[in-house]
Order: sequence, then C-alpha cells, then structure tokens
Amino acid sequence: MIPVVGYEGRKVAVLGLGRSGISAARSLVAGGAEALCWDDSVEARDRAAAEGFTIHDLTRAGAFDSVACLVVSPGIPHLYPEPNRVIAAAWEAGVPVDNDIGLFFRSLGQGDWMDHDTPPRVIAVTGSNGKSTTAALIHHIFSEVGVPSQLAGNIGRGVLDIEPPHDGEVIVLELSSYQTDLARSLTPDVAVFTNLSPDHLDRHGGMGGYFAAKRRLFAEGGPDRCVIGVDEPEGRYLANQLVEGLEDSRLIRISAGQKLVHGWSVFARKGFLSEWRKGRQSVSIDLRAMDGLPGAHNHQNACAAYSAARALNLGPRQIETALASFKGLPHRSQLVGEKDGVRFVNDSKATNVDAAAKALQAFPRIRWIAGGLGKDGGISDLAPHLGAVAKAYLIGFSARDFALQLGDTPYEICETMEVAVAKAAAEAEAGDTVLLAPAAASFDQYPNFEKRGEDFTAQVEALL
Repeated sequence: MIPVVGYEGRKVAVLGLGRSGISAARSLVAGGAEALCWDDSVEARDRAAAEGFTIHDLTRAGAFDSVACLVVSPGIPHLYPEPNRVIAAAWEAGVPVDNDIGLFFRSLGQGDWMDHDTPPRVIAVTGSNGKSTTAALIHHIFSEVGVPSQLAGNIGRGVLDIEPPHDGEVIVLELSSYQTDLARSLTPDVAVFTNLSPDHLDRHGGMGGYFAAKRRLFAEGGPDRCVIGVDEPEGRYLANQLVEGLEDSRLIRISAGQKLVHGWSVFARKGFLSEWRKGRQSVSIDLRAMDGLPGAHNHQNACAAYSAARALNLGPRQIETALASFKGLPHRSQLVGEKDGVRFVNDSKATNVDAAAKALQAFPRIRWIAGGLGKDGGISDLAPHLGAVAKAYLIGFSARDFALQLGDTPYEICETMEVAVAKAAAEAEAGDTVLLAPAAASFDQYPNFEKRGEDFTAQVEALL
C-alpha cells in the first residue's frame, strides 16, 4: 500500500466505494487522514462500514464543512454529460476534487524515495486501444530481464494498492481517460500514447474533450521521455507540441505502418520492428513468429513497449527475447485453442469499431462472432475490413442492426454465444480463425467484456 501524504489529521471525502474508492480510503487512513466515505449503493456503504470506515452522506447540506479534498472514483462523471451532484457541491464549497491517480503521484515520491541508489521510475500508458496489452508487455519485459516491476492502474491492482517500490523498480500504469482527466498530479518518468479513436465521447463532451483528457498526461505531467503513436493526426499534433525538433531525443515516435526515419523512431512494417536514430536503422526484430503478438495492432503495441523499455536503457536484444516469450492477455487476441487447422481467438476486449477493425486485419480467413450492445454509428465503418470474413455470426441486442450493415458479407443471426461458437466451429475449414471481436459493449448479455470472453472460451473448450 502507498500511504497518502499531505492530509495528516484532515478530513478527506471519498465518493464511490468500488475498488479504487476503498483503496483510496485505506491509503488515506494509512497516511493519517480521516476518510469520510459515501456511495449511492447501500450495499457498498455497508461493506465500507464493516471495514471500519466512517460513512458520511455527501448529498446533504453542509457535507463539505471542514473537508480538505474530495476523492472521486473514475466511473463517476464530473463534467459531461453533466456533473455528479456531489462533485458540483464540492466545487461550490471550494473543495478540491481529485482521484486515486492524483493521490498516487502526490504521495509516491515522498518518504524514503530519495534514499534509493536508483530511484524507482514510473511508466504510464494511455490511448484508445492497446494500452492494456502495452502496459502488460512493458511489465513483462522488465520482469523477464530481472528488473523488479509492478503493474497497476486500469489493469491489475489499484495504484494505491501496490507495494512501496524497491531500489530501481519500475512501476507500469495503464491509465484510462477517466483517470487522466481528473488527476491533479501526473508526473510519470515515461509516458506512452498508443493511438486515438472515438470512445467515451458522451463522458468527455466529444472527440476534443476525449483527446484533451489523454493529452493531460503529457502536457501537465512533464515526463522525461515520451513515446507517441503518430498514426493519427492527434498523435502527430501531440508529438509536435512536446519537442523542439525532429532530433529531440525526449520523444520516440512509433507507428504500425509508416516508415519513420527522422529523430528517434520505432515502427513495424510487414511483421518487422525497426528502430531508427539519427537517420539510420539500428535494430530490426522479426515479430511474425511471436504468437502472443498477432496482427498489426499488436505490432504497434510491441513498438510502444519496446520504446518504453529503450527509454529506460534496456538493450534491444534483451527486449527481443522478452517479446518472444509474451503470451498475450486474456480477451485480447488470445489464442484459446486449435483443432484440425482451425484457430479460436478471443478478442472480447474489442468493444469498439477501431479495435474490431484491427482484429479483423490480423488473420487471413475469419469466422467472425460479433454483436452485443452496439455503439453510436454501428459497424458501418468496418466495411473496408470485411474482406477476410468468410461469415459473420451475430449475437446480442444489436445483431439485427449489425446484419443490415454487413453488405455482401454472409451472416447468420445466432443470438447467443453458445449457438455462434457451435455454428462457426461446424462450418470452419482448415486455415480459418473463429474470432470473437464483438465491436460492441457486453452489457446486454454480460456484466463486462471479461465474462463475455470467458463464455466464448468455455464454449470453445467444450468443443475441443
């Protein structure tokens, strides 16, 4: 646990008592603060009370009297589509609003931090797609080469739940736009921006607000070194703002398709990762046989992770060996099994069109399981990426809407995962990939994308 500093003997309100909220309350108490906890859910309040926390109704008048700060869980909107009433009341009372990420960066460098011979360093990863795999891959690389590492944030443990870092340790954080948008302190040593595509637009008031939330990690965090994906205009804009010129070594540009030969750059083309510095190629790594990193989107993740490791002075061949041993993450291009030349791949995390497009480009012939709770615009933007789809098997609430947007691609309305997997497996031929890449949220049939992926995995394992 990381004790929160700066609030000793003071009252700090905590709104939202899920994983991050309870973690923040524990760390506040460990740092000498009094945590005043509130959640709209009676069950959540009861769990907090059973743990000994003070339950304090933040919706009543005068609730913020003598309160030094309000700590908000990431799922609670603070601006769009409209501010939560408790957050609005905190603003009115002049109480600063923060989240667990802000508390983490505020507290991490205190205490015995400077007593380390090699101070621990923080790598923070954000972006629309690939940030979980990139963060996990960075953690894997450092662990494989013998450098102590912890993984936290939007993946793994809450940031305040990690152990106080050891000498020379690397802390890898995956940070969502919900987390970067509100944190009052953002000071990573290395910051990574993977890419940007439309997502969470209602929460951020549109694409500009969504990008602005990501940008805060770089513009306000002041990292020593930045790794920026430049395949979208926003990435190129961000890269341009952060440095004085092409040769500024504080920036590593990455791409999943462009050849980048200026400054310090890392890109992947035709399955090979290349590193260029000062106009010359210095490294080439063959990614094609790495089963844990299939497809161009995972090659971009490899470029981002490779660059972050290089930013902290790991050697190219050390990184290459670690990349080859990475097995991938559950629900993200996860190879579940293979039978009679047919591969079964679980990419349940492909909850939006951009992520699904990347999955559809990763395999030569696909039996595509898609559907769920569709997002604005449906899947019409996937039309250019359906060439490898032999047939679509549609499930969930948006199955019929998706069917209307498939053009000439064969499809079948299956409704449930069980039916879709059985149909796809029965019709698949050697060389096919049965791919779950829903292009939709899971909440019509499952509590989250993990449960959806677990159902797919269970159905496949039963067949195998």
